[in-house]
Amino acid sequence: MITFLSGGTGTPKLLRGMRELLDEREIAVVVNTAEDTWLSGNHLSPDIDTVMYLFAGILDTNRWWGIKGDTYITHDLLARLGVDEYIAVGDQDRAIHAARGEMLRNGMRLTEITRTLCNRLGIQATVLPMTDSVMTTYVRTPRGEMHFQEYWVKHRGDVAIDGVVRRFDEPPAATDEVIKAIEGSDAVVIGPSNPVTSISPILECAGVREALRRQCVIAVSPFIGDAPVSGPAAALMRAFGKEASSAGTYGLYEEFVDVFIQDIRDPVGLPGALRLDTLMVNRGKSLDLAKSIQTLVYGC
Repeated sequence: MITFLSGGTGTPKLLRGMRELLDEREIAVVVNTAEDTWLSGNHLSPDIDTVMYLFAGILDTNRWWGIKGDTYITHDLLARLGVDEYIAVGDQDRAIHAARGEMLRNGMRLTEITRTLCNRLGIQATVLPMTDSVMTTYVRTPRGEMHFQEYWVKHRGDVAIDGVVRRFDEPPAATDEVIKAIEGSDAVVIGPSNPVTSISPILECAGVREALRRQCVIAVSPFIGDAPVSGPAAALMRAFGKEASSAGTYGLYEEFVDVFIQDIRDPVGLPGALRLDTLMVNRGKSLDLAKSIQTLVYGC
């Protein structure tokens, strides 16, 4: 089994290729939940949903979020009624959020909820929230602290930021299911997801770093030079006090990573890094990178 640490875009692109090579029952994905939020009484867990929709075969891979072919009747009517939803949620997508919200109100753990949703969507891979407690990422701006979703979705990342903050009532701990998945794997792969908002929240859950130190860990950089392949990783890395590059990413993972992968085009020199084509612009490129990583796993 291979366990992946995932956010909502970079790692799912890698999973697109890996699910063609492995029986999905041999794939576990530990997913960031620090971007979760409530909207109109429903619970959004955007990174979990992206991973679930990928394995269910319903993900809109043109956008890498939401359900392909979804409609927006409810969202549009809410807008006409004066409800400002800065996140455009499709009708089918909203049904998932509504079901999750109801289960949370009924006292179910997020891990149990995710397992239930996966079963009902016919998903065979193991999809695990990083924790069952609430941890939320905020960014510091001249206007005060702002939820990451507001920063990235509502303001399109067009806000100056000078810090990244996690908020929680109690320090988050990885679930037993997460630790078991990491320890029971042939290797752990950290995909090219945002190091600050997607991967670091997972690493900040008690028990994760210790489990990774006992595993073979392969990590893929999301940077080519000082620019991320997608998303706001550069600004966030700087706000996090790290260099916005593969070197900065490696610095976040170096205590436990065994193989660090950089893109073949990356001008940043990093001794010992493996150079591969990490630009997964289509299914074929995702599959090629997945094959290379699968070979590395066999050598762990």
